[in-house]
Amino acid sequence: MRPISRSILILVAATFAAPVMSDGHSSAALEAAAKARGASMSLVGYNIGILGNMAKGDAPYDAALATAAAENLLAAASMSRIALYLEGSEQGAVPGSRAKAEIWSDPTGFEEKAVALETAAAAMVTAAGTDLDALRGQMQALGGTCGDCHKAYRGPRN
Repeated sequence: MRPISRSILILVAATFAAPVMSDGHSSAALEAAAKARGASMSLVGYNIGILGNMAKGDAPYDAALATAAAENLLAAASMSRIALYLEGSEQGAVPGSRAKAEIWSDPTGFEEKAVALETAAAAMVTAAGTDLDALRGQMQALGGTCGDCHKAYRGPRN
C-alpha cells in the first residue's frame, strides 16, 4: 500500500475545511439553523393565529384548544436560542434568513426581547384557558412582544 502523499492530504483537508465558516460552523449547519428558526417562527405564528382568531371572533372560543395553542406557543418560544441562532446565519449570509446582524452585535437586547416573548406566552397559557375576555386581554401584550423583536432583529423579506 502506498503512503498518502502530502499534496493529497492538503487537498482533502482543504475540501473539508472550505465549507466551515470563521466561527466554526459549516455552511450546511448555518443553513439548517436558519431553516429551524423559520420553522419555529411558523409554529409561533400558527399558534398565535389560533388564539387571534378566537380573540377576533373569527373562530369560536374553545378553552381546551386555546390552552393547547398557548402551550405550543410557549414551547416554541422557550426553545434554546443557542442552537437556533448560530453566528454567521444572518440575512444575506444564508439563503432565506431574515435574522439581522444586530442579534449578535446586541445579544443582551435580543435576549431581553426573546424572554419577553416567553413571559407573554406563559401568561397566555393561563389567560387562554380562563375565558375569552382573558385571552383577548393577553393578545395585545403577546403581539407587542412579537412586533418589538421583529422591528429590531428581523430583516425584510428577500
